[in-house]
Amino acid sequence: MPSDETLVTRSETLVACRDAALTFGRGAQAVVAVHGADLEIRAGDRLAVVGPSGSGKSSLLYLLAGLEQPTSGGVTWPASLGAYDIGLVFQGDSLIPALNVLENAALPLVLAGRTETEAQESARTALDRVGVADLAERLPEEISGGQAQRAAAARVLAQAPRLILADEPTGRLDHTTGARVLDALLTAADRTGAALVVTTHDPAIAARLTVQRSMRAGRLLAPEETS
Repeated sequence: MPSDETLVTRSETLVACRDAALTFGRGAQAVVAVHGADLEIRAGDRLAVVGPSGSGKSSLLYLLAGLEQPTSGGVTWPASLGAYDIGLVFQGDSLIPALNVLENAALPLVLAGRTETEAQESARTALDRVGVADLAERLPEEISGGQAQRAAAARVLAQAPRLILADEPTGRLDHTTGARVLDALLTAADRTGAALVVTTHDPAIAARLTVQRSMRAGRLLAPEETS
């Protein structure tokens, strides 16, 4: 796993979808969540995937993360990209109830082989970046949904992945707090040259990323460059 100071080559492709589709169920009950998506994410990319709830944004992110396998087409990653090089901020609750906030944020680093001391040091720094360092010793049941969302973002920041995937990371947050979380994600990506992909329904959040792609009814539309 790369350290906080690891840099990745900007031209490196980190994940590529080629006509990737994802269908849940079979026959008359089948639901196509993603229709034949073509997408390539390179190191340093800043992409917002914009669309309403149910448009397939989360399903696309799960394909990029490898959590779902395409039912047709393909998704590929370079051999150099390890499991801990991909960090996913989930939209829903994702903290482990039995672990406190600090332990949750440090867990990926511990699993990757870092010492507990090193892992917790990186985790505390990440928690501070998103404004929840004071909640480090609390259990998930003792904090709000918005605070849990920030802790989940910190868990990814501590990991320092090469590919950051964030599913509606500001959805539970007020404008100021949401901006702070996005600031932290952008800064972390800038520090290492990582790619950042954010799904959102908020045009103001999308406008802070270089490229926007819209999703409608599972279809990924053409890119729109921003100044």
